[in-house]
Order: sequence, then C-alpha cells, then structure tokens
Amino acid sequence: MPESLTPELLKLQTGVKSFIEEELRPLDEGLDGDPYAPIPDQVRRRVRETSEASGLYGASLPSDVGGLESGPLALVVIREALAECNSRLARFVLGPRLGALRAARGEARKRFLEPLIRGEIATAFAFTEPSGTDAPQRPTWANRDGEELVITGRKSYVTNGGSADFFTVLVNVDEDDAGPGGAAMVIVEKDTPGLSITRTFASMEGGSHVELALEKVRTPISNVLGEIGQGMPRAMDTIGEERLEQAANATGLMLWAVGLVTQHITGPHRSGRRLGDLEGVRMRYADMRIETYAARSMLYRTARLVDSGDAAINEVMATKVFCSEAAGRVIDQAVQLVGGQALVVGHPLEHAYRRVRSMRLSGGASDILRLGVARGAIEFEAGRL
Repeated sequence: MPESLTPELLKLQTGVKSFIEEELRPLDEGLDGDPYAPIPDQVRRRVRETSEASGLYGASLPSDVGGLESGPLALVVIREALAECNSRLARFVLGPRLGALRAARGEARKRFLEPLIRGEIATAFAFTEPSGTDAPQRPTWANRDGEELVITGRKSYVTNGGSADFFTVLVNVDEDDAGPGGAAMVIVEKDTPGLSITRTFASMEGGSHVELALEKVRTPISNVLGEIGQGMPRAMDTIGEERLEQAANATGLMLWAVGLVTQHITGPHRSGRRLGDLEGVRMRYADMRIETYAARSMLYRTARLVDSGDAAINEVMATKVFCSEAAGRVIDQAVQLVGGQALVVGHPLEHAYRRVRSMRLSGGASDILRLGVARGAIEFEAGRL
C-alpha cells in the first residue's frame, strides 16, 4: 500500500508534488484553455529544463546514459502523482520510455539513443499489425541482403508516428545461410526510401497516430536492437513497462476525480443544501472511493513485485485491466455527480472521460489481457492471488 512507502519514496513523492505546484501549475495557467490544443515547443522545453534541474527527468532513464534508473515502484510513485495533478504538461516531465532502444550499441546508440534522450529527435514504436479482411497475409517481415535488412509490411496504430524521426519496428527475419531467423526490433529512419505514412488520424482522447507501409525498406543490420530472435521479448518488455505506467496514470486520475467531486459535493449548492448530504450522492461517492482504494492497493502490490525483480507478467496484466476499468467507472460517476457541465467539450472531466476510455485499449485491450491472465494461470501455473 502507499502507506508503507520507505522514507526515501515518501520524500520523492513530496518532491514531485512540490515540482507540480512550483513549476507545472504556473505553466499550465498560461496555456490555451482547449485541452486538445497542441503544446507550444517552448513550453515543452521549459518543462524539460525544470524537470532536469529537479532531477526528475532522468528518473526513468538507465544509469549508463546518465539517468537515475529509478525502480518500478519509484516510477509508480512519480507517475501517479503526475497523473493526479491532471496537467497536460505532466507527460513531458519524465524522459522518454526507451524500451528496446536500451539495447542500441555503437553507431545506433550515437545516432538515435543519445539524441533521443537529449530531446533532439523523437521516436515511435511500430508494433501493431493491421487487422481485417484487407490485412496482409504475412506479418511484417525481412530478409538479409549483405549488411542490410530488406523489410516489407504494414504497421497500424503507431502512436506519435507523425512527429517521429525514426521508428522501432518489430519484424520477422527469414532464416538463411547468413544466420538464423526470428523476430527482431529494428530502427528504421523516417526518410528511408520505401517507408511511407499511409494514414494519419487522431483518437478520441486527442492522441495522434499513423499507419505505415514498408515496401522493400533497406536498413543496416547494425540497426537491429540486440539480436535477431530477441525481438518479441524486447517488444513485450516495452509493453510491460507501458502497462504499469497506464495503471499508475489511471489511479492518479482516480485520485484527481475523487478530489474534484469531494469539493463539488461539499461546497455550496443552489438548492441550499450540500449535494453530499443526499443519500444517493453519498452512495455514488462511496463507490468512487472504494474503487480507488482497491486500484491503488493492486497497483502498489504489483509495483513491489516488479521492483523485487519478479517478472510478474500476469500481475501487471491484471493490474492494467483492473485500474484502467476502475478509472472508467470512477470518472463516469464523477461526470454523473458534477452534472451536465462535465459533458461540455473542454471541461476537465470531459477530457478525462475520453482519456480513461482509451486506456482500456492502450498497451493491450482488456479482454486480450484477460485471456493472457487465464492462459498464464492454466497453462503455465503463473500468477498469484
């Protein structure tokens, strides 16, 4: 539970909340009131500069690139506190999620990893294959040609792909006389011949995405992250990090919503009575608090397991499902209690409602993860209660 955090983690939590009040809030107040408006570059740079000065920016980065390499539990503490402030700038406080790029070596490290950490370039993770009747019969694949891989395929729902300078792409490499085959994570630059963005679109919470087509795209074999055959574990490590992050974001939003509703139902009302004096309101409000308590308990238990070195794959999936779905219920109750004003585009609850709905798909759809939890328990005797 959050109550059993070490003194060091409590100090970290206090520091994050101070950073929010002293740095993020003033910048937030100067933004356009539209929650879907793009954040100006100068504001993003300012958040990063202040975050670096406070020591927060490097919390999510490995030590071999100058980061603090904070553990999963510390990152949950940070991310939950950032989500609770419900600031549009919160997502710029921590350094980029590196995922498979941690394995970049040599020239790939100099050209891609280090500039990414410095904020000079951006990347996107191209993992999802298209679905439907028009989807290619073969997932994105590659064959060797000398010192290059030749890649063909399509990727859908590549988040932030429109602003990316390069992509980390999951491909299946054919076995040949030059070496074994298997899945691989490969860096592909945006301007590589044969790579094209076939569709740009936005999702309901305001996220930007693209679809990619790769037609005999050539990229150096030195751009493979790790080794051929390690692609799927590296991709799943990236997704596992995202799932725990999504759960922390969900619980932070739940805390924010409970605080907002508490203030709303205990303040003056035109009826002359506090809304919080009505039994029906209290029942809904109590459910919000119960759901939030349960979600935070689950989140912190799972974070401790991962922090101890336990893979906890099933627990991470279960936590992501429960926290994201509980957040949907809590935000829905908050909208109901605040009333029609919460449905107006631009209201913080309207934006939160869209955001939590997307969480049930990001990092793995809830029902897919349910199947994963059941498969882990039934076929591999994995997971705990």
